[in-house]
Amino acid sequence: MKVLSLRSVWMPTRKSIECVLQLVIVLLVWYTAPLVFELPQGNSIEIAKSIGLMLVLALVAFVVVIVVCWWLLNRMLVALALPGIGDMVLCFNELSRWEQIKVGFGLFALFVFAAVAVIVAVL
Repeated sequence: MKVLSLRSVWMPTRKSIECVLQLVIVLLVWYTAPLVFELPQGNSIEIAKSIGLMLVLALVAFVVVIVVCWWLLNRMLVALALPGIGDMVLCFNELSRWEQIKVGFGLFALFVFAAVAVIVAVL
């Protein structure tokens, strides 16, 4: 016979509360930044002032994209049953110097190819 439990499966932890607070801060910045940089209509200096707003909003969007990418990376590692990032770093430190150099050059080549792909996509 199964007994029903009235406890919820998810209990808030310190980490989840921190994530929610960070999300609230990002949303507050996103919605209050236009109010801070707001100027009267018809001002010739309005374009120059809107550059600051664009920088703030771009920074917020960049941080959100980085957090989502980090979350997706961790989910992918869990789904593929691979070790975590910390374990991978420890394994990297156990490699010989020549193997570390080869991995470094491989990553550099990947970054160069990614940069070329971005430039080609922009053009």
